[in-house]
Amino acid sequence: MVKSVPIDRVSADDLMSLATERGTMPTQVGAVLFLDTTAWRDEQPRVDAARAVSVLIARLPVVPRLRQRLVPVPFGCGRPIWVDDPAFDPTRHLHVISCPGPGGEQAVLDLAATMLVAPLPRDRALWVAALVTGVAEHEAALILVFHHVLADGVAGLAVLAGLVDGVGAGAVADPDPGAGADSALETSTSGFPRPQASVRRLAFDAWSRRLESVRRMPALLRRIRAAAVELRSVRVTRLPRTSLNVPTGPRRCFATVTVPVDAIRARGRAQNATINDVVLTAIGGALHRLLTLRGEREDRFIVSVPFSERRGATDGELGNRSGVIPIRVPGSGDPARRLRFVAEGTRAAKRSAPGATTALLGPFFRLLARVGLFQWFVDRQRLIHTFVSNVRGPEHRLAVDGCPVTALVPLSAATGNVTVSFAVLSYAGSLVVTLIADPDACPDLATLQGMLAEELESAGCGGTLDRTE
Repeated sequence: MVKSVPIDRVSADDLMSLATERGTMPTQVGAVLFLDTTAWRDEQPRVDAARAVSVLIARLPVVPRLRQRLVPVPFGCGRPIWVDDPAFDPTRHLHVISCPGPGGEQAVLDLAATMLVAPLPRDRALWVAALVTGVAEHEAALILVFHHVLADGVAGLAVLAGLVDGVGAGAVADPDPGAGADSALETSTSGFPRPQASVRRLAFDAWSRRLESVRRMPALLRRIRAAAVELRSVRVTRLPRTSLNVPTGPRRCFATVTVPVDAIRARGRAQNATINDVVLTAIGGALHRLLTLRGEREDRFIVSVPFSERRGATDGELGNRSGVIPIRVPGSGDPARRLRFVAEGTRAAKRSAPGATTALLGPFFRLLARVGLFQWFVDRQRLIHTFVSNVRGPEHRLAVDGCPVTALVPLSAATGNVTVSFAVLSYAGSLVVTLIADPDACPDLATLQGMLAEELESAGCGGTLDRTE
């Protein structure tokens, strides 16, 4: 007897990622892994690049979602579902390219920005990757981009764990160096593709979930009340107009600042604050200085910060399980006092149910999207100045096909009228802050990058503009 295939539906949080994808900016995230390729044979670098691709392809079955596509279901059958893609072709997702001139980290980040804003086709698995060779002598980079519905920041680390050496990859044997991509994929295709559930099963499952949601109604009401408390705690008001909030276009550019984790942690502990509190305080100071340079005055910033409902995820628990909370961040005054203010605000937010705001914002945003008003709303909103995401990454160095990962850079892109946002990720003793901006609406990103490095340095964290300094 054939065992029924579990029905894997998107969550309510996933629905918000899908419904709010409007305008020119796709809802996509990713990461750049910089690789030390000293282990590759110098006389045949392309052979080793091809081997690395084969290794990655062989590891795809470790993360089933990477060989699945998202499909709609008939009316009355519930939310969209993830199904194995019988036409999955890894060569449509993973490529080897040469680094554009003049090479170096910024050339890779510019390439990553182009990949991030290119919409992923919905008729296949929602991810793409590029192995970039020739970044510098003995250096390459792996750029990963996937749709936000596939994974949030925490779940994205589970995807990464399935592709690197010695973590999730242990379940899949590395391919022979001389074998092609097709034979590499065939090493782990047992039971693939699984059949899609019948319409009858989908309908039964959907109505079972609806009945279960009725039983969960008291918990949902408590979550809505918690969300209202979270939002009310920051006294949400319409913000004054600033150049931080103007409609953005279809392009993005990246810059990074790197700081040592131990220094920023010590700075936080001295004020009973967290690493995230120190980063938020530094960002507030940098934004205040940037606006002052532009001839504007703003002393307080409202920063939308995601809070995950989980500490970790596995390759079978992807998708989105997080909410956001607006945090008040002062931009001027004594740095120690500003840090204590931010720490008090984040502690108050953490006392609420994690991710509670999704219970209110999710349905609201989906309704706006359904009636065609979401893009109008986010292009004109004056509730927040920027977004700052912070994810705790691996504490020990990773490797891909024997090549150590020397740096791990997070990627994301804000939509609507948020002209600059920030993604923060810790990795192997360093903390990377990626600044993401519309180059037309924020042409002075390099200035902001320098200001943020100075703010972190004044906090005793020694911020640097790139990994080579």
